[in-house]
Amino acid sequence: MMNSSQRPEILAPAGNRTAFLAALAAGADAIYVGLKHFSARMEADNFSMTELAALTELARAKNRRVYVAMNTMVKPGDVESAGRLMDRLVRYVNPAALIVQDLAMINLARQTEFQGELHLSTLANVSQAGSLETIAKMGVSRVVIPRELHIDEIKSMAEACPEGLKLEVFVHGALCYNVSGRCYWSSYMGGKSGLRGRCVQPCRREYEQRNTKAPFFSCTDLSLDVLTRTLASVPQVAAWKIEGRKKGPHYVFYTTSAYRMLRDNGDNPETRKAAMSLLEQSLGRKGSHYFFLPQRRYNPTDPASQSASGLLVAGTGKSSGRKQLVSPRVPLLKADLLRVGFQGEPWHQIVKVTRNVPKGGRLDFMSLRPPKAGTPVFLIDRREPQLGTAIAKLERQLETVNVPTPGPSEFSPALPKGLRGGGKGKVRYEIININRNVPKRMFKGAKPALWLAPKMILKGAVNYQWWMPPVIWPEEESLWFETVSRAYKAGARCFVLGAPWQISLFTNFLAHAKGRPLELWAGPFCNISNALALAELKSMGFIGAVVSPELSREDILELPKHSPLNLGYVTYGHWPLGISRIPPDSYKTEKALTSPMGEVCWTRRYGQNNWVYPGWAIDIRDKEKELTEAGYALFAHIFEPIPREIPKATRVSSFNWGLNLI
Repeated sequence: MMNSSQRPEILAPAGNRTAFLAALAAGADAIYVGLKHFSARMEADNFSMTELAALTELARAKNRRVYVAMNTMVKPGDVESAGRLMDRLVRYVNPAALIVQDLAMINLARQTEFQGELHLSTLANVSQAGSLETIAKMGVSRVVIPRELHIDEIKSMAEACPEGLKLEVFVHGALCYNVSGRCYWSSYMGGKSGLRGRCVQPCRREYEQRNTKAPFFSCTDLSLDVLTRTLASVPQVAAWKIEGRKKGPHYVFYTTSAYRMLRDNGDNPETRKAAMSLLEQSLGRKGSHYFFLPQRRYNPTDPASQSASGLLVAGTGKSSGRKQLVSPRVPLLKADLLRVGFQGEPWHQIVKVTRNVPKGGRLDFMSLRPPKAGTPVFLIDRREPQLGTAIAKLERQLETVNVPTPGPSEFSPALPKGLRGGGKGKVRYEIININRNVPKRMFKGAKPALWLAPKMILKGAVNYQWWMPPVIWPEEESLWFETVSRAYKAGARCFVLGAPWQISLFTNFLAHAKGRPLELWAGPFCNISNALALAELKSMGFIGAVVSPELSREDILELPKHSPLNLGYVTYGHWPLGISRIPPDSYKTEKALTSPMGEVCWTRRYGQNNWVYPGWAIDIRDKEKELTEAGYALFAHIFEPIPREIPKATRVSSFNWGLNLI
């Protein structure tokens, strides 16, 4: 049994009050939640300020901690409202920590004098050990690392933690096909951004490739279960995190209980068996260890079957209009929640059980649309009497908690001054070409740029702008340090970084650049979208930023007014739907994959990563004059060679230019 002062906390999710109380009942050390705004799980119920203030006070009385996720990308017009919300949160809730993605939230935490901890969300994509020193200097005390890391990479990150900085590791819950913070699929298909907590999960759909239809990108859940014993020996891992803010109290209670048992008495075979039983009953999806074991990585995609949460309890019979009858394979309890079919199917719906139904009994319900015979029915949440009793007891305790009624906020954040004159008259066209096969005539009137890659020939490096990859994994870090050093020695001075934290690769050169100084830009994968984030970048040593292409026209044109840096924008090219570390075991790269809506995408492997591309490109080159007048200084055109078998596009995308990004 580990020392209590060193043991990691069990961090449970809660998307509503009942799930919060279930986490308390299960013995969670900490609970993470979201408010009605600025939460990366906006589809959860989430909490009002008044409700959260009372729940946090109840948790504090039991020596439990509450962390609030304000982890969405912040648009230019959101800075004021985000600041006021944080100010109210600090004054009326005072959570133990804020979980943030956007650099603006770090700035606002300082301005509102927040005294708790700052945790950097997995959406910030911190995947380099060398970056942790920089992050700690920003006032961050914990980093939520990507789910894709294996145990050796986690240990290398842990060894690099400076004093006062800890790591948080996901041990259970849903997996996304793409890397967190590097998925634009939902946004590209219609303005509902995963970075804004509004993902509609287009990766869960069935796609067709060469007459085979399957959910090629749909993942099973992560379940480290007994392997968490390996994490127990890493003191820098401060928390085992359970994903599931959209899940019900049953899931929260069972998973939290299981991991608490594995942490406290995981060496005991009977305890391990009991914990595994709880996880099997938690009503999640089928689980796997994912990439946790480097010698035995598990591909979480399972195209042979639909991936959905819940316990299969029945199949629908022959349809007789809207009235449906099913015979459950397990007993059902009053208030259980059932899901009919899979998301995206026309008959998909949630059904609440109105009475106890024995195994083999009869359950009647009215369908929204008659399902086909044999449609699976899943138990997705239940209210067993024991859990109900525990929650009712906590409800009574909650009624005795008195907290002040939260009032309005008059907080107004201080914004940086914009560059005088902006980018007027300074337009530079940058051509991004991975394979150097773009005709030279296309460089006429433009400055060429290339993706930097290990082992590439760097002749004439001084003449190019060099773009770094969106993700660098811990086991690749030394290779990339060598690559950057070689490029610098070859004369390269202008780099566009794929994450703000990649600046750690350039630290040795910032103060000692020979000839002309380094020019470091934050690239579009940094998801920069507001003036306060730009101010943070300036303090880190950046001279410019290619802002997030997810923004709408109004936001894009507003940003230069308070930007302390030069700004750029991607106006043409194949912008990826996402970047994934999952290998393409079930489908072919460079071949068309077609969604039920007729949308074509394709994938390409670069190093350890799969890039998923749409079959049609961004093209807002006709807006470059308007962008120049607004103050933009650089435009990026991304040329990606298109596979021969991909049908010729019949349209182009303006991404969210004409939409109101949700």
